[in-house]
Amino acid sequence: MANVSQIEHSLLSHHMTRIRDVKSDTLVFRQSIQVIGELLAYETLRTLDTKSEPIHTPLAAHDGRSVCERVALVPILRAGLALVDPFIRMLPHASVLHLGMYRDEKTTTPVWYYNKLDEDLTDITAFVLDPMLATGGSLIAAIDELKSRGAGRIRVASIIAAPEGIDAVTGAHPDVEINVCEVDSHLNDAAFIVPGLGDAGDRYFGTAQ
Repeated sequence: MANVSQIEHSLLSHHMTRIRDVKSDTLVFRQSIQVIGELLAYETLRTLDTKSEPIHTPLAAHDGRSVCERVALVPILRAGLALVDPFIRMLPHASVLHLGMYRDEKTTTPVWYYNKLDEDLTDITAFVLDPMLATGGSLIAAIDELKSRGAGRIRVASIIAAPEGIDAVTGAHPDVEINVCEVDSHLNDAAFIVPGLGDAGDRYFGTAQ
C-alpha cells in the first residue's frame, strides 16, 4: 500500500500478543504499550531532516548531526495519550498538541470535543498519534484540521489498523504517511477492528469496557 509502512520486529510481535490477549491486565497492557510505542516512534521518526552541527568531543572537533524539523505530536484523545511518552523519550523537544474526538456509536462518525492546535502550523511536522485506525474517520478529521492550519508534512502513527481505515485515510490524504505495527483482518458490523484488542483507551487507563 502506498505511503503505508508496517513495522517488523520480534519484540513487537511479542508485545502485540500481550496487548491483544484478553487475559492481560492493565499493568501488562500498559507496559507492552510503552515498548510498542518506542518501537513505533523509532521507525516513524527515522526520516526526520537533520543539519550539520559542529561540536567538540573530549578528544577532537567533530561534525555531528541534529534534527532540524519543528515537530508536534498530536495525540487524538484519549487513547492517543498512551503513545505520547514513548515519542517524547525519542524526541524530547517535540511539542504536544491535543485533539479530542469520540466516535458516535450509531453513525461511527467522529464528534469533536477538544481542539488545542496552534493557529499557524506552517513550519511544523505533525505526527498524529492514534493507536487504533478503524474507520479512519477521526484521523481524516484530524488531518483536515492540521492542513487547514498550514501543516504541510503530516504522518500517522498507529498500533493496529483495519484495511478499510487505511483505504479511507490514503484515499482522502494520499500525501500522508502511515506507520502501523500490524494490519488486521477487517471491521465488524459495529466498526470495531477484528481481531483487534478491544478498546485501547479503556484497557490502557483501566476503565470499564
